[in-house]
Amino acid sequence: MTSNQRLMLAVALSIVFFVAYTAIFPPEQVNTDANKSKNVELKQESQSNVTSSIEQETGHAISSDEKISVGASNTIVTITNKNFILKIDTLGRISSKELLEEKFRDEEDKHAQLIPLVGTKPLFIRFLEDELNKEATTVAYKASAKELVLADAPQKVTLTQKLSDLTVTKELTFYADGHYDVNISLSKDKRYFVYLGQRPEIKEQMMTVVGAMVYTDDEIATIIEDGDAEGRKTFSGVELISAFDQYTATIMYGFSKDTNILVERDRNDNPVIYFDAQPNTSFHGYIGPKDYKILKEIKPVLTNAIEYGWFTFAAKPLFLLLSWLYGIFGNWGWAIIGLTIIIRVVLYPLTYKGMVSMQKIKEIAPRIKEVQAKYKGDPQRMNAAVMDMYKKHGANPLGGCLPMLLQIPVFFAIYRVLLNAVELQGAPWMFWITDLSRMDHLYILPILMGASMYYQQKLTPNNFTDPMQEKVFKFLPIIFTFFFLTFPSGLVLYWFVNNLFSIGQQFIVNQQFQNAKDAKIAAHKHVEKRDDKD
Repeated sequence: MTSNQRLMLAVALSIVFFVAYTAIFPPEQVNTDANKSKNVELKQESQSNVTSSIEQETGHAISSDEKISVGASNTIVTITNKNFILKIDTLGRISSKELLEEKFRDEEDKHAQLIPLVGTKPLFIRFLEDELNKEATTVAYKASAKELVLADAPQKVTLTQKLSDLTVTKELTFYADGHYDVNISLSKDKRYFVYLGQRPEIKEQMMTVVGAMVYTDDEIATIIEDGDAEGRKTFSGVELISAFDQYTATIMYGFSKDTNILVERDRNDNPVIYFDAQPNTSFHGYIGPKDYKILKEIKPVLTNAIEYGWFTFAAKPLFLLLSWLYGIFGNWGWAIIGLTIIIRVVLYPLTYKGMVSMQKIKEIAPRIKEVQAKYKGDPQRMNAAVMDMYKKHGANPLGGCLPMLLQIPVFFAIYRVLLNAVELQGAPWMFWITDLSRMDHLYILPILMGASMYYQQKLTPNNFTDPMQEKVFKFLPIIFTFFFLTFPSGLVLYWFVNNLFSIGQQFIVNQQFQNAKDAKIAAHKHVEKRDDKD
């Protein structure tokens, strides 16, 4: 790889990670708990403020009488399980779901709350007729039971809302794995819409995609990120809809094929999803972690709710391989190391060829400099002479760069896997690494990664002619170390182990060339001795 190519690679990598820096250290924002505090205060303010907030989230006008029901929404049903507590309010909505597992505690040691205090909530119903909608938002639902305890058997509750000219019935069946069945029936044929609810707001990390997803039966996942919603869109043939953050999601699925799913935007250009329901409607829902095993056991299509972005084609099979390795090792850290080994074995022929090419370029570098000096005034002839020399010695100027570039998609695919895998949350490796989804607070892994990258550079042949280019390239380990300080330790572990294999492979190639060089010198000396004797 020539010096110019090295500089271009260094600049490209620096740009990639400077972009990542803006995601890692975004402008200061109010934290979730602060938002919750403000939301609580919002309830105590004038009812007009509450109405305005709901209008912003739903994108629909809210009548003045709705202020009472919105401001006074109380819990009528509580569903408890060893892993969560779910609540239903007087408007027949799922108003709260608290995760009780220790790994879902936040940095302030509080249980994760999946349903935001402000915004539409799952199972919220809006009628098309204004007067009917006005009444529906002021009349409370009645529940057949106040408390349900989930164990092995599912539990059922019936919610009933009796309006002046209409009765709404919601039959809800809840399961211990977090999913539920819904049957909604009306006593008369009235047009209404059911809302998915706002996305969870638990944890958002660097370069995390958050927003909504519509997955259709043609296996196309349409993702609308927060801030990117562009007015109303309609979908049909929908398999599932999801409002998601990094690790959790609110999902609805099991619609009839003719169900129209609508996506609108709120004041902040965030997506709001709802569907046009029939007088008698049945579907299913799930609120919880995007755990691959759980979603697959509920219904395999739900695994498509795990979002990997552009690298889904590579990230999804890599996650399945990682899960298989976890089944062998019983530890996600060792599974990551095993995955790294497999990737290195697959890429070995390519990386080996690149390293050999770089060694050949290093050997002919002095001759190339002579050619460049000789034809300094004739660039066309100089380039032709340099390429002839590369060809004569079997050296490819792109041979060293290409393997590195091909590893970048693999790196980002691994990055998406390790960033989105909720299975890594709270998963220990060994010693001080107790959570592979969080940064290494002792900074040991990032420092080891940077040191291994620096040593790898020392072993790697180079032919820099410009001191500035050499300095830029040598600063890369420092830049990488700086950015990796806040990366999930699982990702840093992958990169560190990957560097170790690169070091070992480079050492082998260097030794092979040294042995060949020593053999050539020894053969030359043997010929000289023989000539002296003659």
